[in-house]
Amino acid sequence: MIQTSSHQTEDGGQQTERLSSPALIPQDSELERSLRPKSFQEYIGQDKVKENLAVYIEAARRRGEPLDHVLLYGPPGLGKTTLAGIIAHEMGVNLRVTSGPAIEKPGDLAALLTNLGRGDVLFVDEIHRLSRAVEEILYPAMEDGVLDIMVGNGPAARSIRVDLNPFTLVGATTRAGQLTPPLRDRFGIVQRLELYTPEQLCDIVRRSAMLLDIPCDYDGAIELASRSRGTPRIANRLLRRARDFADVMGGGVITEATARHALERLEIDELGLDKLDRRMLDMIIRGYRGGPVGLETLASALGEEAVTLEDVCEPYLMQLGMLARTPRGRCVTRLAYEHLNYPTEDGGAAKQYSLSDMLDADTP
Repeated sequence: MIQTSSHQTEDGGQQTERLSSPALIPQDSELERSLRPKSFQEYIGQDKVKENLAVYIEAARRRGEPLDHVLLYGPPGLGKTTLAGIIAHEMGVNLRVTSGPAIEKPGDLAALLTNLGRGDVLFVDEIHRLSRAVEEILYPAMEDGVLDIMVGNGPAARSIRVDLNPFTLVGATTRAGQLTPPLRDRFGIVQRLELYTPEQLCDIVRRSAMLLDIPCDYDGAIELASRSRGTPRIANRLLRRARDFADVMGGGVITEATARHALERLEIDELGLDKLDRRMLDMIIRGYRGGPVGLETLASALGEEAVTLEDVCEPYLMQLGMLARTPRGRCVTRLAYEHLNYPTEDGGAAKQYSLSDMLDADTP
């Protein structure tokens, strides 16, 4: 089954685990650590980001200075954590890894910062979830390399300034718009990671198959890549599941036929849509004549949580041009009708919306 269990989302809700979800699930952690590239030469895709970071790193090394603070943003599963590790490796320094929700108190951040060596990289995932109190401690640390600590309470309270070793903060976020302007302005290097092409994902699948000792030919790899929603994490996840089908039903080799059979059994179609994606589009078309329909209404009709539809289904459907968020609710486009083989001539189906309606992404 595609839906297996659930875990917390970034906003604290529960989200069903799906093979086609770019969010990290517990089963991914060990796999990703074993497949993670160690250098820019091994890292596939994100060419502009790699080229820029390589220049910044080489310039910092020649000057004998730490790299400027780096902000990496983009959809989940594209390699932000991997890039942080590569930055530390290329700079020849240590890497410390944490996340925004894990730093609950200013003292937690102070302990991390005071234990960093000269030039070390501190990677903070989900940095947009730092509390305001923690952010206030981070500002002088990033800008002036000092830590202001309050000692005592009431009239006897006093501030102690502690000098820190120069360090590089690498922040990662899937929601750059939720970063406060003072924090965002303190990053000297800001890079956006884009979705991967099928060709790039094919190279990633073949590299992963080689490292995991999984026989996989080119046609099988490109079949998996084309249904991975532009995300390496999903591609590696599908590779593992396709291996199971290949071992039992395909002679141990992932060919195009084996990959296609596995993905059909997993209910992932040629565009990477899974059962929930298609149910969502189908409900809007059949139940609400193509929309508009509110998110909460749609979630109730599907028996799913609104956060699952909004954070997992909607972004990819909007990238494909099958779904629009209008001031009145969600609407499907002609592409969705065609993909699900629904007629578009009768009953006002596949209505045309104005450009302002299609671009309004803020209405729930």
